[in-house]
Amino acid sequence: MRFYLTKEMSVKHAKPDFSPSQVSEIIKRLYNLTATEIRPLPSYDDQNFYVAPTEGGEFILKIMNTEDSKNATIIELQTHAMSFLNQNGLPTQAVVPTTTGQLMSLEEVDCGYGCQKYLVRLFTHLPGVTISKVPLTPKLLYETGRTAARMDEVLQKMEHPDLSFLQRENFIWSLSNILLLEGYMGVLDGDPLQEVVKSVIHQYKNSVIPKRSNFRKCINHGDFNDLNVLVQPDDSHGYKISGILDFGDMNSGYYVNELAITIMYMMIEHPDPIEVAGPVLAGWESVFPLNEDEKDCLYVLVLSRFCQSLVLARYSVTLHPENEEYLMITSRKGVKILHQLWQLGKEHVEKVWFQRSAQFSERINGDIN
Repeated sequence: MRFYLTKEMSVKHAKPDFSPSQVSEIIKRLYNLTATEIRPLPSYDDQNFYVAPTEGGEFILKIMNTEDSKNATIIELQTHAMSFLNQNGLPTQAVVPTTTGQLMSLEEVDCGYGCQKYLVRLFTHLPGVTISKVPLTPKLLYETGRTAARMDEVLQKMEHPDLSFLQRENFIWSLSNILLLEGYMGVLDGDPLQEVVKSVIHQYKNSVIPKRSNFRKCINHGDFNDLNVLVQPDDSHGYKISGILDFGDMNSGYYVNELAITIMYMMIEHPDPIEVAGPVLAGWESVFPLNEDEKDCLYVLVLSRFCQSLVLARYSVTLHPENEEYLMITSRKGVKILHQLWQLGKEHVEKVWFQRSAQFSERINGDIN
């Protein structure tokens, strides 16, 4: 989950701050479970707790921030999407209903800033560790790209009366809304990174926006990152994807946006970032081949996601300095990678990406045949 910076949100005390005893009370009252272990988990703007009850099983309690808690329709859509993906064979969490059969509950609690309302959901706990904790082999990167593409293909078939709510025109984390970053550039004043970010935004205006009408539309997960993908050991001494987490950034977008986001975050965890995109792209195109305009814009879209992450992390720290370590995880490595990709240039980077993708696809097809 990331810090939501919508136009209207710069709310200092939006993030919940529930104590373990408050969590224990909620678990008992809403789900009739007696928690024996409650452990906080990291989150940008919400609160997540691992919960193990005496009754058995393992669960994740998610407490939404006050701003997102006002958007019950979006939360319900996210919950519906998780169930739909699960029904179609993708590894997402199941939502546990309350004792009265509700999938979420709006709780009014005082976290020290007066009584505020927070949406609460309980999820099943998925096996595995985050992909950030294991070696990103070409095979696992291929599987990551393939899974992201399958996810978007399934989401595009989803039906729901409120799908229009996913348009989210002013949602700053949508890769379609890069121009909104211009309103946050002040956080980079005096930093050489500001010029790179301005140049990327300029390229986005001139090379992506004119071609966007030829991008294929879909519903994006929007945050297929190294902390939202779980893996567990497979039968061949490697790893397989065992979980997809956090649908909080879900929005109406384009297939190529999801691919760019996936590539960007896998780069963060790799010792040789430029080598990441090849196998991810090969996996993606085994499900959903890109058209020429999508291919031509991929480089700028990946750089644009780096810019979103770096600028908004800096801004988030100004609101939540106490959360700096978590907020800046991506930023520390991301600055270096963005500079590297920018200096190498579009032509060189694309050549590496598409050559590696073709080579890996040939190898995979050779193994199959």
